[in-house]
Amino acid sequence: MIENDHKVEREAQLIDLRGKSAVVTGGATGIGLGIARALTRAGARVAIADIDHAGAERAAAEIGRGAFGIPIDVRQRASVEKAFATVVERFGGYQILCANAGVSTMNLVVDLTDEEWDFNFDVNARGVFLTNQCAVRYFLQTGTKGAIVNTASLAAKWGAPWLAHYSASKFAVMGFTQALAREVAAQGIRVNCVCPGFVKTGMQSREVEWEAKLRNMAPQQVIDDYIGQTPLGRLEEPEDVAAAVLFLCSDLSGFITGEALNVTGGVRMD
Repeated sequence: MIENDHKVEREAQLIDLRGKSAVVTGGATGIGLGIARALTRAGARVAIADIDHAGAERAAAEIGRGAFGIPIDVRQRASVEKAFATVVERFGGYQILCANAGVSTMNLVVDLTDEEWDFNFDVNARGVFLTNQCAVRYFLQTGTKGAIVNTASLAAKWGAPWLAHYSASKFAVMGFTQALAREVAAQGIRVNCVCPGFVKTGMQSREVEWEAKLRNMAPQQVIDDYIGQTPLGRLEEPEDVAAAVLFLCSDLSGFITGEALNVTGGVRMD
């Protein structure tokens, strides 16, 4: 973790986001927290938006440098609009959206419930739609050449067993990203997504337990299998994803839009 923190700090030294503000959804923990830290190190002011308001505030207090926590339910239009209006009120505007909030459950398709399907799509797909739409409307209204980075997944490029509903929702994120990128490119708004692999987070810990039961194996065997599928030979850290997101938020990626960038340690190479 310390090595990865240093890597993100080096990235931040190359990227200057001073004078810019960002919204990170699902920023209280995991990948979102890693993204918020990286953006802050690069000089941006960050609004950490999460359904866990207390967690968002704790994360903001840890990060400091003007970050603040804000409650959001990305499934609900009114909640999204209220959160983004608060960011404008606090920061005077924003130029970056990292739509990272996401959920997962795991089940065989034959056992999958309507509730599981709807939960994954409501957060992962509808949440990206609502937050992206809100940000793009603001960018167009203000003439802001903003940058949006959505968190998709390795499962957006590779239908994952026991995660059919999750994969479908993340395929939706990738397709939406590409379509929106084409719509707003002429206005100088860039829209990309990242596709992380086996990332060491609380979400992964839950998935490891679920997968171990479904495959009738020990949790450590599941983790070993993840590492075995990864050519770089380790589990991914949130900071690995954050470094890629930081690049896509910056002027260094000024001629990149509509991309679904693999950040998988080589699990996926196309």
